[in-house]
Amino acid sequence: MVTPAQPSPDSETTWRQKLSDVLDMFAFPLRTSHYVELVNPLWSTHQMQAQVVDVWDETKDARTITLRPGVNWRLNRPGQHVRIGIPIEGRHYTRTYTISSPPERNDDCFTITVKIIDGGRVSKHIVRNIKVGDYLPIGLPQGDFYLPDASPIQPLFITAGSGITPAMSMLRSLVAQERLPDTVHIHYAPHEFDVIFSKELRQLAADKAQYHLHEVHTQEFGEQKQTQGYFSQEQLDKLCPDWKERDCYACGPPGLLAALEGVWEQAGLSRRLHIERFLADFAEIPKDAVGGKVRFAQSNLDVDADSETNLLRIAEDAGMNPPHGCRMGICHTCNTKLLSGCVRDLRTGEVLNESGAIVQTCVCAAAGDCELDL
Repeated sequence: MVTPAQPSPDSETTWRQKLSDVLDMFAFPLRTSHYVELVNPLWSTHQMQAQVVDVWDETKDARTITLRPGVNWRLNRPGQHVRIGIPIEGRHYTRTYTISSPPERNDDCFTITVKIIDGGRVSKHIVRNIKVGDYLPIGLPQGDFYLPDASPIQPLFITAGSGITPAMSMLRSLVAQERLPDTVHIHYAPHEFDVIFSKELRQLAADKAQYHLHEVHTQEFGEQKQTQGYFSQEQLDKLCPDWKERDCYACGPPGLLAALEGVWEQAGLSRRLHIERFLADFAEIPKDAVGGKVRFAQSNLDVDADSETNLLRIAEDAGMNPPHGCRMGICHTCNTKLLSGCVRDLRTGEVLNESGAIVQTCVCAAAGDCELDL
């Protein structure tokens, strides 16, 4: 008996694409996917979406959101991040959050864990208002902050606040694969009840002899927190004497990361320090820096701006919804042209004043009057 040949995955994809192209002709000016979206947003192919299936309060100001992604999703590597679209009062915002779950989950879902930041309208909305059943636009997992697949290492995690999320994804993945190595984890939080994932971390430390957790609760040091509670090489030598022999994976506020870079650089071990930043590292703004009037040419809008607030925030506060992604100068989604005037790159202090120059609105501020192609 001859078994009929089975179509290859590539040929099946091509067949589906051809069928979709034909159906799109009848759906013009929309696409078939737009009508499919009305039945189930997760089936949409023109825009990837995810449904909120659970919410869990980690602390008083941090919440884990469980999302079920739609078609075309791909598994993340532990430590990677994802772009999430957040609709608020008729306007659409995009933020990037680390995936806090491991790819080994068996329910086809992933989680993000969000902490409210001071003045953060989006983070506050996610923590307080996102509910089960909501649909959110998402991107694909991205980023190169993850553990190597092949070479065995003894990791040192140094995290603070919500910077614990990528480390949590890595730890959960190592445990799921039953290959957790000798690991040291130093985590900073104001109080013990501010530690995100505290119950799971402490249970992991109790169950796994190879996982060594050191919680540093900075507020407990009172007036000495600057010298005893915050990171220092003396503290590092005490909590992890063999730190020079480990690969360090760190995520947290800029001050912590700058201190780590100084210690590892002085030891000649910068190659063994791996950092994930939630915020761009900005240069000091000159004392004589001035803002100016920003003209958004396409929107026919003029807005007063200071010398410190990035142009993306200036546009959003004026009611615009310009393209953006990471909000820290990495993805270049926010790129636009400078038509005239001057802007300052907040990371380097460099002034851009050449007409036609590319401006990253998330990391540039006004340096006098300027006009942007937005």
